[in-house]
Amino acid sequence: MAGVVVLGACAAWALITAGVRDGRPEGVLLAILAVAAGYAAGRICGALLPVAAPAAAALTGVGLAVSFPHLAPGPQLDTPLGHAGAMAALLTLATGAACCAAWAAGASALRLALRALAVAVAVTAAVLGSTTGFVVCFAVLLCSLAAGRMRSRGPGIAGLALAAALVTGLTWAVAGHAVPAGMASSLEGQLTGHRLRLWHDALHLAREDAVLGVGPGRFGELSPTATSTLLSDGKPHSAPLQQAAEQGVVGVALLAAAFCWVLYALWRTPRPTPVALTAGAALTGLAAIATVGNALSFTTVSVGAGLLAGLATARPLADAPPAPERKARPRGDRLTP
Repeated sequence: MAGVVVLGACAAWALITAGVRDGRPEGVLLAILAVAAGYAAGRICGALLPVAAPAAAALTGVGLAVSFPHLAPGPQLDTPLGHAGAMAALLTLATGAACCAAWAAGASALRLALRALAVAVAVTAAVLGSTTGFVVCFAVLLCSLAAGRMRSRGPGIAGLALAAALVTGLTWAVAGHAVPAGMASSLEGQLTGHRLRLWHDALHLAREDAVLGVGPGRFGELSPTATSTLLSDGKPHSAPLQQAAEQGVVGVALLAAAFCWVLYALWRTPRPTPVALTAGAALTGLAAIATVGNALSFTTVSVGAGLLAGLATARPLADAPPAPERKARPRGDRLTP
């Protein structure tokens, strides 16, 4: 019910801001629908096939990451403002799915094979030249191994939430010129000056109308940096900054609420703690990539995020308590008044 309320509120606010600001909410609505569809599919597949489903999802994610530039419509932009973020996001989700399958497997040989698959996904990221993907995939692997030694998932979930908040806060500080000059120069070398100028434009638009924003899909029209770029996708390449610019502080709060709902669902899931924390680590890695990139603008990534969350929160049918047996009454017995 909490997920329905949060996703419904995100869709409703996108429609409200689009109506007031003459925006285009189709992209936001498609992303919400993709997450919901992926989550529902993950709950169903995770209940029926708790090991095979995440393993198949991991293999599918790798395949999509390898061929991703040919699957996305629009101009094929070069890195770092192209499809590199989406590729890293898919590989991160694939690593998380493989590790979840490994923790759900009972046989030692199968568990070892699935962990080898997770390592292979991280190696694939390095082979494809995705440094961000390799780092985040390796971090998910380490978090998954550490999750096996944790008795309680509460501290782990809280740590993941804190990590996401720190990355978001740092991005916001960079956009607002609130970091030291030396640190800003170092980040500019890693993120490129063009991306930082997009962030500055997004924060400037957010300050002009902090409540409603400029309307969904209108950043590309109002950003000086985006309008002066020959090939531009019209995005600031930061999910929280895009929400702030196009849907105001309410949009940012709803985006944060959606992420917190996922962590809450992982905290309450009946699946083992290593599965919950591994999925949480992968989704937190995706959140970090989306904070400094454009990963959530791709429907495939949104579906993958919902799918992994659904797989990690599904209740396997084999774990369901057996129904109480009813004793058959002999035919000759009659009820006494």
